[in-house]
Amino acid sequence: MLDLVFTRRFSMGHRLIHGASESCALPHGHNEFVTVRLRPTAPRRLDGAGNMVVSFQRAKSRWHRFVDERLDHALQLAEDDPLLAWFRAHEPERARRIIVTPGDPTTELMACLMMAKLNALLDADGALLRCAEITLQETPTNTVRYEGDPLDMLPAPRPAGQCWWQRADDSIADA
Repeated sequence: MLDLVFTRRFSMGHRLIHGASESCALPHGHNEFVTVRLRPTAPRRLDGAGNMVVSFQRAKSRWHRFVDERLDHALQLAEDDPLLAWFRAHEPERARRIIVTPGDPTTELMACLMMAKLNALLDADGALLRCAEITLQETPTNTVRYEGDPLDMLPAPRPAGQCWWQRADDSIADA
């Protein structure tokens, strides 16, 4: 099987308020690397001319734009984080740059949300590819790798298409 694999770097900020680590309860940031492995949905023999599954430009351009414009230098907050309400009340323009997550925005959760979002984008582009694996490196020593259906891992199933991570747009929040 021929898979396409590529990596993008981005910087982010977040905080975890639900008790996993007191040191992570204060806003802080990471320089992260996200690597995705895309697999053709209908594998076939190379054609003897162009010899590609899909061009790398087509496969990665929409995803890279989403990472660069929405994830890079964004703040990730749980939907019940009091900082989110503060930003919405006092700095609504900046609140639009906050990625809102169902619970703490851990690396595990973000890997699944990002994979779901990428699959939505790929589906909208003709469903030629599917994300078979995502790796999110939070630090040089902490990495999460996931393969499978990300919707199976996400908390509290929600109706299809009603979550930002299931829509093929640039949304990063639902409210």
